[in-house]
Amino acid sequence: MNIEDLSKTQLLLLTILVNFVTAIATAVMTVSLLDQAPPTVTQTVNRIVERTVEQAAQAAPIPGIVTKETTVVIKNEDLMAAAISANAARTVYIRKGATTTPVLAVGTYLSNSRAVVTATAVGLPKEATISFPDGTTVEASLSKPGATLTVYGFSDSQVLPSGPVPDLIPSAELKQGQTLIALTRDNSAITGIISKIDADGIRSNVTGVPAGAAAVNISGDVIGIATSVPGLFAPADKISTLLTAEDL
Repeated sequence: MNIEDLSKTQLLLLTILVNFVTAIATAVMTVSLLDQAPPTVTQTVNRIVERTVEQAAQAAPIPGIVTKETTVVIKNEDLMAAAISANAARTVYIRKGATTTPVLAVGTYLSNSRAVVTATAVGLPKEATISFPDGTTVEASLSKPGATLTVYGFSDSQVLPSGPVPDLIPSAELKQGQTLIALTRDNSAITGIISKIDADGIRSNVTGVPAGAAAVNISGDVIGIATSVPGLFAPADKISTLLTAEDL
């Protein structure tokens, strides 16, 4: 039969058949050559094929195949638990003399500054014993008194316990309605909101927080120190100001 006598349909089928046979022959020849080629050549060819397949898959996802993304979700409860734990690890007690003497005040340990900050009050000793949460006691000296807050410092030779380093959050970065976390006199965790920020300090609806104890946000950063006025906290700005002031 002459090829010129074939119809269009027959020519199309013949073309498909020739392409199919050519593809099979090419594949057989390629496999045969790869079997005889050195390992480095085979690895290079495999990498090219794999890369081509990956790019094709990314450009045109195959219908029916669902790609899942892994997202790590941190719950507010976990953040709050971590913030409470960090706050408890910074809470110290100020005494005059041995650990058997009464607690005069509660303080907040600033490990990166080697200092303890507390609310200014009558009767704070110039030389004090600081009791840390791990049971360690270290002698400290009153170094930076202020109208609202007082800072105790340690000598350079003193070995101090490690503790979570707090960020001091300026009051300008705080907003009404933000969460405030603190510890009460019996070390119970209490949460509330920042109800107001004014010249007197940070006001909140929490009660029972001893003067000198820190209030933190949900990230565990220090936002204020409790004063003798219930619900009123001296802003962290005052801590920063005292720490940069000259010692007595």
